[in-house]
Amino acid sequence: MKEKVLRVLLVEDNAGDARLLREMFRKENPNSFEMTHVSNMRDAVIHLAKGGVDIVLLDLGLPDTYGLESVQQAHAAAPGIPLIVLTGLDDEVLAAEAMKAGAQDYLIKGQVENRALPRALRHAIDRHRIQIETVYLAQHDAVTNLPNRLVLKDRVSQAISLARRRKTATAVVFLDLDRFKYINDSLGHAIGDRLLQSVALRLVGSVRDSDTVTRQGGDEFVILLSEIAHSQDAAKSAKRILHSLTAPHLIGAHELHIDGSIGISVYPMDGEDAETLIKNADTAMYHAKENGRNNFQYFTAEMNVKVVARQSLEASLRRALEREEFLLHYQPKVNLNTGEITSVEALIRWQHPDRGLVSPAEFVPIAEDSGLILPIGRWVLREACRQARAWQDAGLPPIPTAVNVSYAEFRKPSFVEGVQTTLKETGLEARYLELELTEGVLMDDAKFTASVLQELKGMGIRLAADDFGTGYSSLSYLREFPIDILKIDRSFINQITADCDGSTIVDAIISMGKSLKHVVVAEGIETQEQRAYLQAHHCQEGQGYLFSRPLPAAQFAVLLQTGITEALVH
Repeated sequence: MKEKVLRVLLVEDNAGDARLLREMFRKENPNSFEMTHVSNMRDAVIHLAKGGVDIVLLDLGLPDTYGLESVQQAHAAAPGIPLIVLTGLDDEVLAAEAMKAGAQDYLIKGQVENRALPRALRHAIDRHRIQIETVYLAQHDAVTNLPNRLVLKDRVSQAISLARRRKTATAVVFLDLDRFKYINDSLGHAIGDRLLQSVALRLVGSVRDSDTVTRQGGDEFVILLSEIAHSQDAAKSAKRILHSLTAPHLIGAHELHIDGSIGISVYPMDGEDAETLIKNADTAMYHAKENGRNNFQYFTAEMNVKVVARQSLEASLRRALEREEFLLHYQPKVNLNTGEITSVEALIRWQHPDRGLVSPAEFVPIAEDSGLILPIGRWVLREACRQARAWQDAGLPPIPTAVNVSYAEFRKPSFVEGVQTTLKETGLEARYLELELTEGVLMDDAKFTASVLQELKGMGIRLAADDFGTGYSSLSYLREFPIDILKIDRSFINQITADCDGSTIVDAIISMGKSLKHVVVAEGIETQEQRAYLQAHHCQEGQGYLFSRPLPAAQFAVLLQTGITEALVH
């Protein structure tokens, strides 16, 4: 392989020293080096600006600069070019200082051998390359190749300084990918890394060239919007970022869906230093998660109070299982024509020692974010199956008991095995267990979903698509899934008597369910008017406060024995 010709810029005002160095290159290997000689820093800067230089040999005693100033000017003119300084015997201390200032090596005039000079140049270039690579690795994420948190803090600080001088704004956008951990755990880190790379490309493509996209680690990305005219401009960027994530990510054989929650902080109102801006954007991101995910929230001062409250609740939640503070309430599903109880849904409640009953809407998102949803979900499944078997043993009519399955549980490789074990240990027949999964759980990686659903169906378990109509299910996928039940989300039921659009959606879901031979269940029925509408449009079953609120196990046992009040049915 032909050796590369090194292009050397010699900056030396002593003509005799310059001739000597040129002769050394000629004697050693004239075809390996191409040397350009200038005698002052002014000409050196002009030449470096043109490019075409691999290394600089710099005399520290020039007519227009001296010592470390020469090194600084050379670096400023060409920061990516390695530098070797030339010095006299009595200037060795100065040469050492020059190396601290960024020079790769130094040579003492009069002590350089023919062979040593080319070797020193090549070694300096190698050291410089390694230094650049080391710095790059320290400042960039190994998976996505994006700048990391070290670079982010520096660039936010620079953006703040610029915004302060120009009296403009700058914003920090903190993005956390929703449910990424469960994709990583179920499909493996190799698939997870490729998904992160796909997300990184989309993020870079959704912002300006002047903005900085960084990866904080895990499933967190932070985007610096370096100069914005108004704080509202950050919202436009956040919307573009969220939209960029909506299309499925094709990773190998998997079609993965992922969205994100975004928090936004803006200089100067939300902080005047990098650390504060990043922290406040992080805080706002958690509030976006609490507001249903896949949205963005601006930081407000009140959020800090809520963060403390959330941290306290999470700490209590971690102790709740071992302290047996969870309990299940049961809400019936009824045949809209006969009023007969057809099945029951188990709903978790948390009896907090100080706060009383805590709403699932308040603690379930925290459980999902912290990973506590896995042990909590296992407890719910076991307790619901145990209770269902206990009712049967007590002579009550045997009906299926429905349990909600979270995204994290469903994606866990041992999920099916765990369900089998629970049924065996509680003695409940599989046909009396119903698993409810939201569209978000069902549609993410449809091939994987279909495989798991087939296993569950093969065991005899009933399967329900929960909160149907709020996600992005397609009819073709639903045909592939062995679903038994479609549950119409309560938000549509609330609108059927007042909103023609709501009625149209409900009618379409009922028709779809019929065409697929699914049982259709309407959630959240609260009035006789809603029940009458659904019955007239041939919806088979319903669930809601009109029939019964969720009840403790003992009270539901009485309801199961006596039946729903006749007046509610007719």
